[in-house]
Amino acid sequence: MAIHLGGSSRQSLAATSSALEAELKGLSADAASTLSNELFAVVTVLGANVALRRAITDPARSAEDKAQLLSSIFGSKLPKSAMAVASKAIALRWSAPSDLLIAMEQVAIQAEASAANSRGQLDQLDDELFILGRTLAANQDLRNALNGNPQAITEKRKLVNEILKGATASTKALVSQIVNGLWGRSIENALSDIAHATAEHRNLVVAHVQSAIDLTADQKSKLASALSKQIGQAVRINVETNSKVVGGVSIRFRDELIDGTVISRMAEASQALAGK
Repeated sequence: MAIHLGGSSRQSLAATSSALEAELKGLSADAASTLSNELFAVVTVLGANVALRRAITDPARSAEDKAQLLSSIFGSKLPKSAMAVASKAIALRWSAPSDLLIAMEQVAIQAEASAANSRGQLDQLDDELFILGRTLAANQDLRNALNGNPQAITEKRKLVNEILKGATASTKALVSQIVNGLWGRSIENALSDIAHATAEHRNLVVAHVQSAIDLTADQKSKLASALSKQIGQAVRINVETNSKVVGGVSIRFRDELIDGTVISRMAEASQALAGK
């Protein structure tokens, strides 16, 4: 999955997130983590059954009919709070059946982000996900193992626990959940989807910056401030050093790319000359 929702689905995701926030009020960290697990159980069922996703997002069905379908599948197995969020989601309009799956995973992640926040570990969660992403980028064998056989869930979770031995409980929980359901994504894209959801939980935009040298804390702060003014939203900066970046920086956030590297500018100049 990738977070590219438009039209009614974007609005429906916002409404589902609001429903989640209502259920999270007053919950302890452990209770929020439990709610996350319950919502991931819904994600697992939806991800494994395309026909169900189509039926439960069919605009011709009434909200009551959809609620009965949801109840017939989960019955009393889905506790009240998780059922409330899922019921809100299926009552809304989605541009595509797969958008419901994306949205339910996003709110499941947001619930675990709330647990991490209650424990004072939300920044640590973001840092650990970023470091894991860099580790995966540098290790083909590890990527292959986590992207491989979708039936080898137990083996993948053991590997995740080994890799994340010293990580927070929330990081371990979220990564274990996504290797259980990649739904056609690579593990790298799945990690990006987690980062998107945790950023949405606190109304942040995460910007991935590539630079030839590591930026100082002051440079990161100034860059985050400049981007925040441009976007109109708080920005968190993740910096990756890349020897191929000769000068300047390359910044990616959401679907935007701001490429100010020397190599990029030279390429643009060459293209301009070739076109003359």
